[in-house]
Amino acid sequence: MTSSARPHLNRRLAEFGTTIFAEMSALAVATGSINLGQGFPDTDGPEEVREAAVRALRDGRGNQYPPGPGVPELRTAVAAHQRRRYGLSYDPDTEVLVTAGATEAIAASLLALLEPGDEVVALEPYYDSYAASIAMAGGRRVPVTLRPSFDGGARFRLDLDELRAAVTDRTRLLLINTPHNPTGTVLTRAELAAIAELAVERDLLVVTDEVYEHLVFDDAEHLPLAAFPGMRERTVTIGSAGKTFSFTGWKVGWVTAAPGLVTAVRSAKQFLTYVSSGPFQYAVAEALALPDTYFEAFRAGMLARRDILAAGLTEAGFEVFKPAGTYFITTDIRPLGEKDGFAFCRALPERAGVVAIPNAVFYDDREAGAPFVRFAFCKREEVLREAAERLRGM
Repeated sequence: MTSSARPHLNRRLAEFGTTIFAEMSALAVATGSINLGQGFPDTDGPEEVREAAVRALRDGRGNQYPPGPGVPELRTAVAAHQRRRYGLSYDPDTEVLVTAGATEAIAASLLALLEPGDEVVALEPYYDSYAASIAMAGGRRVPVTLRPSFDGGARFRLDLDELRAAVTDRTRLLLINTPHNPTGTVLTRAELAAIAELAVERDLLVVTDEVYEHLVFDDAEHLPLAAFPGMRERTVTIGSAGKTFSFTGWKVGWVTAAPGLVTAVRSAKQFLTYVSSGPFQYAVAEALALPDTYFEAFRAGMLARRDILAAGLTEAGFEVFKPAGTYFITTDIRPLGEKDGFAFCRALPERAGVVAIPNAVFYDDREAGAPFVRFAFCKREEVLREAAERLRGM
């Protein structure tokens, strides 16, 4: 057999082709549609943070390779943020690692902590990089599906018995995402306590993706899993500046964990990007020190956007799962007489001039996700009103 007869892409990544985000964004451009598919804001974040990046560039800070773990100013700011917000104390020198966004933090954590054949229990539907990163590490993903519930309002809920049953002797790690993308669920104190108890009992590592920590609404509260009994020494917590400060293109993320875990993650991370985002690291350090009024106003503004889009989707006939966190709304299209999210989303730009994402791409069990569609509301209010008007008229 010649080398040309063998597929170029290795078998672990064979299921991962061009992402649905690229497909739908191209469709948005081709049709002139409002793109509520990919989760990026259509306005920049705080002017003072942008100017901090410009100042760093002009002062020559970060224009060359920054330190491997991240610039000291940002590591100190991350540690101060964790202490101020959650009472978690981390050493900036040994327990904080700066990454090229949360996506690299996820990949580096899984590459570092998994051996081939290790099982990873993850909450389904899940952010698409989880599956790819587990595959690259040679792990085996084991989904625990969040299921629609209408008890006390439409939301997706975690079945703790299913979670416990998913853990086997081959389980190495739990991959937890709260606030949860794409469903908008925020895990409760009781749910997190049960997860912590299970992790301690079965001696599991936990990677928690908490990038939407500052986007929680109504009565929801973000509680970091690392703050629960027995969890600090076994939890890798991932944060990001992109979602909190609306500079997603800067790709500045971080890991906080015990020294041994950070050392392990850094060992993998150094052979991915090595370092990144030099001048932006200084700017994010200043951003994390913004007063509480910034975070409160940011959350309030996104809450108003959520309510505009949720109302428009409801009026258009969708079943709306109003999110307790993130900046995504999951909807059920069955009340519209539809059942195939892929077909619906591919037709929607021509039908209504709006782009959304079929949730089935976030599921191993595509049938379980088939009737659900995700819309992003991190856009200007006038854009959301126009999108709502278009959807009502479809």
